[in-house]
Amino acid sequence: MTRILVLIVGLAVIGFILWWFFGNHQVASATADVTDNNQSVDIEVNGGYSPEVVTLKKGVPATINFTRKDASSCLDRVVFSDFGINKELPQNEKQTVKIDTNKSGEFQWACGMDMFHGKLIIK
Repeated sequence: MTRILVLIVGLAVIGFILWWFFGNHQVASATADVTDNNQSVDIEVNGGYSPEVVTLKKGVPATINFTRKDASSCLDRVVFSDFGINKELPQNEKQTVKIDTNKSGEFQWACGMDMFHGKLIIK
C-alpha cells in the first residue's frame, strides 16, 4: 500500500512540474493608451511582469512605467537587449523606460538574471 501511495504522489508531483514549466498559461496583455502623440503602459513587477505582453503603436513615442513590488534581487533590473536598455528598478518606485517605436516587430525583455520575461509588440 505504501508503494502505491508513493507512486501516486510521485506521479502527481511530476505532472505538476510538467504543467508549471511547459503548460500553456494565460498571459496578461495590454495595449498602450495613446494621448497627445505619446503612449504609455504601466507594468507591475511582482513575481514576474503584469502585463507580460505589451502592444505599442509604431512611430508614436512610448514609455513603459515599471513599478517593482517584489523584493527579489532577480527582478531589480529590466533588460531590453534589442534596444540596449538595462535599467535598475528600485523597489516601490515607478521607473520609466523610453522605447523607440520606429521599427515594428516583436521584442523581448527580461529581468537581470534572464529568468522572467515579457514581450513587446510594435505594430
